[in-house]
Amino acid sequence: MNTSLISDLSDAVALSEQLNLYLKPIAKVNICVTLPKLKVAGQTISNWEVMEKIKIMCTPHQFTLLRVSKSTLDFVRFEGEVENKLLLPTFVTMLDGKQIKLSGFPVHLKISCGESKVSFPTRHDWDSFFRDSKEFDEMLPGERPDTVHLQNVPCKFFTSKKSQTVSEELVKLAFFVYGEIRNIDIPMLDPYRSDVQATSGNNFQTFSFGSRLNFEVYVQYTEYIGFAKCMNALKGKKLVAKESDGKGVAATIKVDFDRTKHLSADTINHRLLEKQKIERLQQAREDEKRKEREAKERKANEERERELQEIRDQEERRKKREEKRSRKRREKKEKEEAAKLALKIAMEERKLMLAQRKLESIRLLSELLDRVKNEAQQAEVERLEREIAKKAEEERKKKETEERKRREKEERKREKLKRKELEMKSRLLKRKLDEDYKKGEKRRKKAMKHLKSGKHLSSAIVVRSSESLSPR
Repeated sequence: MNTSLISDLSDAVALSEQLNLYLKPIAKVNICVTLPKLKVAGQTISNWEVMEKIKIMCTPHQFTLLRVSKSTLDFVRFEGEVENKLLLPTFVTMLDGKQIKLSGFPVHLKISCGESKVSFPTRHDWDSFFRDSKEFDEMLPGERPDTVHLQNVPCKFFTSKKSQTVSEELVKLAFFVYGEIRNIDIPMLDPYRSDVQATSGNNFQTFSFGSRLNFEVYVQYTEYIGFAKCMNALKGKKLVAKESDGKGVAATIKVDFDRTKHLSADTINHRLLEKQKIERLQQAREDEKRKEREAKERKANEERERELQEIRDQEERRKKREEKRSRKRREKKEKEEAAKLALKIAMEERKLMLAQRKLESIRLLSELLDRVKNEAQQAEVERLEREIAKKAEEERKKKETEERKRREKEERKREKLKRKELEMKSRLLKRKLDEDYKKGEKRRKKAMKHLKSGKHLSSAIVVRSSESLSPR
């Protein structure tokens, strides 16, 4: 991580007050601790313990950063960073030539301390680079010392509030203070840059590790003086973004002059051609993917339609089976009802036929009785009368029994009025038979009386016959 929080901005120089960006000198010291020779096998020296001893020696001042830069059997080298460059002599005085005592070691460890020099390209470096190289033409932009290459720049320092991405306009606004800018290139903003890099075979990195936090930028000035001012201003400096509470976030950025013709006309045209080629290839890939996607969607739709058709066919077959079963059940029910109705009709017809036969039997017996009454012998008449009476009584009882059974059976099916009507008919029939029986008894008694009185039997029979046949 190349950012740190600082609170001392007294030595910071404004880069862009509009963006709250400042340049702060880098204040580093190199601390070398000489180690004694280890005589006991397995004995070690704790770098952390050494660092804590060094921090205690610098009290009340503190390091903003203290880390091990190199460790050997003979010495351990630390790199320390402080907030203000004015404090460097104080740290050097407090540490240089001093000794520390570690637990477990009888000897003291000697400390040497000095100000750390910042590695930064000088005017001689870029002049000799472009002068001695045969591949560069100093008459052309991008092939001369006019482009500053910055790396590990925090994205949040130049992020636009509207687009929420790194803005070239904000970068231009910040570095325009050193001179007129001809061109700016931020590789992170070009989505095709990684493909262009792969096809061109260049070894430059489009953006460093942690690209979501940091980015790199190429700033090309129109005049050499702008480039020189920018390089001199950034030499040995940190980029600081001032917060609203007065504190700042400092970022250690890497600054160098462009050595790759990054913003030369040929390189820009080459990148443009490669970008157009990649765009065409990507468009072709997108068209191919679209066709494949459409083919898959079409195939999926056909498969879905086929499945739906199968479902519809299955549903139709199921409905036909249900209709067939319903029709069979309905036909079976109709047949059963027809059979029940036919059986009921047959039973009713049989009952009617039996009733008619009984009525005919009664009429026949009545006719026979009337004929017997006309016979000459009273004994035969009496016998016939007894038989008729007996048969009539049996028939009456039988008819009453059948009528009662029939009423009991029919009273669950027939209406109450019909049952009353049958009962009335039964009572009328019984009354008629009783009257006939009583009349027969009267005639018999009368006949016996005439026999006792000595009258002729035939005349009595004739009289009774005429009386029985006379209308009432």
